[in-house]
Amino acid sequence: MSQTTSAHNEILQGPILSPLIRFALPLMLSLLLQALYGAVDLAVVGKFSSTASTAAVATGSQMMQSVTSLVTGLTMGVTILVGKAVGAGDFQQAGRIAAGQIKLFSAVAILLTGLVTVFAPLSCRWMNVPANALEQTIAYIRICAGGMVFITAYNGISGIFRGLGNSKSPLLFVLIACIVNVFLDLLLVGVFHMDAAGAALATVAAQACSVLFSVLYIRRRPLPFVLTRESFRARGCVLRIAALGAPIALQDFLVNISFLMITSIVNRLGVAESAGIGISEKLFVFLSIIPMAFMSALSTFVAQNMGAGQPERARKSLLIARRISVVFGAGILLLTFFGGGLLAAIFENDPAVIAATAAYLRGSSLEYLLTPAIFCTLGYFNGMERTPFVMIQGLASAFLVRVPLSYLLSLMPGADMLVISLAVPISAVVNLLACLIYDRHLRRSLSPC
Repeated sequence: MSQTTSAHNEILQGPILSPLIRFALPLMLSLLLQALYGAVDLAVVGKFSSTASTAAVATGSQMMQSVTSLVTGLTMGVTILVGKAVGAGDFQQAGRIAAGQIKLFSAVAILLTGLVTVFAPLSCRWMNVPANALEQTIAYIRICAGGMVFITAYNGISGIFRGLGNSKSPLLFVLIACIVNVFLDLLLVGVFHMDAAGAALATVAAQACSVLFSVLYIRRRPLPFVLTRESFRARGCVLRIAALGAPIALQDFLVNISFLMITSIVNRLGVAESAGIGISEKLFVFLSIIPMAFMSALSTFVAQNMGAGQPERARKSLLIARRISVVFGAGILLLTFFGGGLLAAIFENDPAVIAATAAYLRGSSLEYLLTPAIFCTLGYFNGMERTPFVMIQGLASAFLVRVPLSYLLSLMPGADMLVISLAVPISAVVNLLACLIYDRHLRRSLSPC
């Protein structure tokens, strides 16, 4: 509890840069571990199995990420509401939000498990999964669906900790999952040659271990509120979480669907391109860790300061995070433009897959300079409870620009990965312009007359 209180005071008082970085750094490490968590499956399968297995894990993990985004989006609603309650000093309300989350997430976990299991074959056919990778992709998805209860539990617990201003504990939880996943991947795929199914089993087992550890952790270090019968009987909390988190969940889910649509377009080019687009999306998570961490950190930082009635401090945190992120983004732009092949070689030995990945990264490299400003601004909007705009801009950019442009580019004579990837930075430009226009509107509407 002292750690949470200290973080709470730092977020609301004194200099901004130091507490913002201290809060964001564990989030960066958590995202790094989560990226490793997913990438290990792909890397181990790529080294010990066939290209068809790599394509199965690449496509299957993308599809599971789309489903998981519904949970992480709803979790953001919990983080914001808990953060706002903490900023106002109302820990009883934070407890009611946590109880509402448990009720909501239990229903979500059951529903998603059933839907993903039943519709796995249909979704794979819709994705144009190559015939020689189809059976393994379906198996991968169905096994991962069995771990949906652990995915929701992990995200729920981590969301509460982040709302309290504690980003270190979620880092520990994902570290446990990552260690278990690496060990089991090497065992099930490298030793027992279970291919995509082995990678999926390793993922589910690692998630279960992480949740078990987090529950034991909370018992030894109780949260600064108690979940009582009154907490679970409180009305309106589930609806508040849904109202705030659903736009983010819907946006994340549909944007991920848009990426799957692009993957479906690329899958028509062949199995090497199918594996290449999957590797490119995995690399995006690694290469965007800093802006994604600041986006999550700003959601909490801004929510707590708005709860404490300090909008100017919330605004300053955005400007600081955006400057830092853009500087790192410039370096990532150079890395993806000139070193895409080296990055791809981490995951795959096949020269055709490496070439396809490098071409896609080169064409989309400008995105890495634009997304830092976009992500930080979206984190600020989340903390301001402007999640409907976050949803609208994301969907407009994805379905009015990125997907149709990718399709049109794929129809060009001689279209390859480089040509199709040009849709990525173009849609990022649209994203950034929308954020800057809305930010200007928001400042005007909130400024005193």
